[in-house]
Amino acid sequence: MMVVGVLTLVTSATDSVALGGLASAAVGIGVVVAGPLIGDAVDRHGQRTVLVPIGLLNGVLLGVFPLVVFSGMPPAMILAVAALIGITAPQAAAMSRSRVIAIIRDHLHPDRRQRTFSRAMSYESAADETAFVIGPFLVGILASFVAPWAPIAIAAALSFTFVTAFALHPTGVVATSDESETPARAPFSAVLAPPVLVLVGATFAVGLFFGTTLTSLTAFMGERGEGSEAGLLYGLMGIGSAVLALAVAFLPSRFALRWRWIVFGGVMLASAVAYAMTDTVGGVVVALLLMGLGVGPALVTIFSLAGARSPEGRSATTMTLLASALTLAQALASAVTGAVGENVSVTLALSFPAFSALLVLVFGVLNLAVARGAQRLGYTSTVASVGNGS
Repeated sequence: MMVVGVLTLVTSATDSVALGGLASAAVGIGVVVAGPLIGDAVDRHGQRTVLVPIGLLNGVLLGVFPLVVFSGMPPAMILAVAALIGITAPQAAAMSRSRVIAIIRDHLHPDRRQRTFSRAMSYESAADETAFVIGPFLVGILASFVAPWAPIAIAAALSFTFVTAFALHPTGVVATSDESETPARAPFSAVLAPPVLVLVGATFAVGLFFGTTLTSLTAFMGERGEGSEAGLLYGLMGIGSAVLALAVAFLPSRFALRWRWIVFGGVMLASAVAYAMTDTVGGVVVALLLMGLGVGPALVTIFSLAGARSPEGRSATTMTLLASALTLAQALASAVTGAVGENVSVTLALSFPAFSALLVLVFGVLNLAVARGAQRLGYTSTVASVGNGS
């Protein structure tokens, strides 16, 4: 709701898709600048210490943002506040994954860890994927039937209440057990090694896919005078996406993660090409449904590999880095696609998701080259060896 809400609010208030995209990009830049620092602070000091003040500050900034937009302040001020919103993004999804890793590691027998971890990551990614789609869906409903500022107001309330509750939950203490059980935390440079960076690149590509799809859809519907309904149509992508993301846990282990990445990336690419070639709302609806069948399982696969390759004591840093890449890419894609859709061609903007899906496939091929090396370099020690699934 945060990134899409900023896009919708600024676009509605200023009548400029380009400025709305830039504001979303500012949010993403803020996230990617602060995200790894937040993850490092959490690995050092624990989730409660970091998440409580950040969640409260983020809620305040979200609450103030509609006032800044509607007060007629210059675009620079709008972009500055949007960047601060990104800087204070709580990174709850990454923190949740870090807690799951710690719980599985500390409380399950080694023989049960990998299957449980796969199922847990399927749920986490399905929840993330559902949020990525339900968020814009709710933004569309609230903006259409209440007011353009309503989605941001709701997001502020969620940050105040649920982020704080999440920070204070007892599992927040479990997630800090890394420090007491690991003789030495891996250096930050370990997170920047190829086995992890290829996953960061992949989540960046998935973020591009999300951002280009939503913004090109907004431009497409805007041409027909129904731009506020773009979030509603975007929600259709989540139907198959969430279902298949959950179903990934039940795929046979012989269907290795590296090959799942290639297969579901191919589904993303084929459906995105169909999306780019259609010129009717009905065709867009069908393409969006098919796109969801690829992106959800692909995201599950990438995050499953990330959990297995996280260096010792760096699970929060790794997950935050991936989440930051996802958000940054979504925001940057919104800015570029919005500018192209407004000033160049909506048809060209509709082709951008296909390029994003192709990039997901490219990183999947690169992952094939580093998968075996990942085990030799020690990127499977957080939970258990991923074996053939790497």
